[in-house]
Amino acid sequence: AGRAGAHRRGARGRVRHPTVRRSRPGAHRGAVERRRTHRTRPATVATSRLALAELAAGPTSAEAATGMATLLPAGVEVTRITDGVATLGPIPPTDDVAERRRLREAQVVWTLTQFPTVRQVRFGGDAPVGRADYADLLPPIVVTGPGVGERVTAPLTVTGTADVFEATVSVRVLDAAGREVATGFGTASCGSGCRGGYRVVIGWRTVREQRGTIEVYEVSARDGSRINTVAVPVRLAPTGG
Repeated sequence: AGRAGAHRRGARGRVRHPTVRRSRPGAHRGAVERRRTHRTRPATVATSRLALAELAAGPTSAEAATGMATLLPAGVEVTRITDGVATLGPIPPTDDVAERRRLREAQVVWTLTQFPTVRQVRFGGDAPVGRADYADLLPPIVVTGPGVGERVTAPLTVTGTADVFEATVSVRVLDAAGREVATGFGTASCGSGCRGGYRVVIGWRTVREQRGTIEVYEVSARDGSRINTVAVPVRLAPTGG
């Protein structure tokens, strides 16, 4: 795989990239909310180049309204992919502090390693790095689906990763008025000190299409309150009854 981004897609290709949201008061120190976004673009063999271009372009207005941001400047490209390692070309010099540079690197790594031919990324002459090198930046709950602004139908499968008490992940659906119309929970594959994947299937009833919110959270072992909440604004499709 010597050519940058040699990943074939269908007639229309879906490219995902993470944007970051600054941590809320009370969240894990240094953590940011990693959120998946996706773009559908014409098929191309240079999907790594396209993915970085979309990441540099930044969030849509709806995504930006939730606090999302990109830290990658325009013009950064993958120069080659060899043995699972994607090498980046020069990144324009900035006066960013070390924390901000590391967040930018994490965005790039999570974006490029979505493709099966990329396991690690090399920045300049540094040693290759992968997702595990930035695991400490993740909050207790990460939602990988649905994405911000998606139109969702019931039943909906909510996916992501979590490191929460007893590996229990809770989900609720709110309608346009903020009323709770459904709740559910599931178990991550690991928890209470380790991160595991989760899938929670949840249904609801609504007679009209409307804005809504999918909230994913942990129930506090101390007082039963909702903590580490991730709220994803969506459009709820009508269920007809």
